[in-house]
Amino acid sequence: MIRVANAPVSYGAFELTVGALSNVPGPDEVLDAIMAAGYEGTELGPIGYLGRGDELQSRLDSRGLTLVGAFVELRFGDGDLSELETTLDLLEGFDVKPVLCDKGPRDGDVDLEAVERAVRLARARGFEPTFHHHMGTRVQTLAEIERLLEGTSVGLLLDTGHLTAGGGDPARALRDWRDRIDHLHVKDVRLEVLRDAAGWDDAWRRGVFCELGAGDVDLEAFLAELDGYSGWLVVEQDWLPGPSAGFAEQSEAQARNRRWLTEHAGL
Repeated sequence: MIRVANAPVSYGAFELTVGALSNVPGPDEVLDAIMAAGYEGTELGPIGYLGRGDELQSRLDSRGLTLVGAFVELRFGDGDLSELETTLDLLEGFDVKPVLCDKGPRDGDVDLEAVERAVRLARARGFEPTFHHHMGTRVQTLAEIERLLEGTSVGLLLDTGHLTAGGGDPARALRDWRDRIDHLHVKDVRLEVLRDAAGWDDAWRRGVFCELGAGDVDLEAFLAELDGYSGWLVVEQDWLPGPSAGFAEQSEAQARNRRWLTEHAGL
């Protein structure tokens, strides 16, 4: 069974904005919008943003939402797993996937044994992690993802936007890596923005991610390959709030994304 979730990053709340920008929506606003749009779950967002312990559970329960994933950036190879430890502490009592991601920058190959150490730590704490390939990191290209899969035991979070931006085909990736894929991020991306940008960070700030169906990801082909997948599908449209950007407009965009999935995939 496929269940559909969203994430605070789609509403402008993530590690680089919470506590840094004045116009970031609060957790109750974000969760209300996620619920109103018809999503069944949410990813965690920055540590503590949605609360901790009973506060977090109460916020989710009052809206009928499930916590589905928690993003953890690590500089694999530096020996520091404190960010993962902190995240796992917060996740105690929740049936949720720690989402491991390389912190970058792109300066060589990711340390696969370091990835495995993080995986073993999560498993020892009762969690099954997944790995998020991501633009701007050392696991970005198809070859780098293949190397990760061959050299580690971790499951793969397949992200349609990041994979397309990295030169891949999400539908083919779903076929080729099906036995390792255990979490999905569904994004659309405008490759023209990426081509015109001065690097990935600039493209992201220019709004390279767009509403579903408005970009260059072949989402129809990807969705047609979903038969047999069971788990969470998380809609993400990474959004950086600008001075005149409105939360209401972004909430409407996420509601349109949810309707798009229903209309095009029956989800």
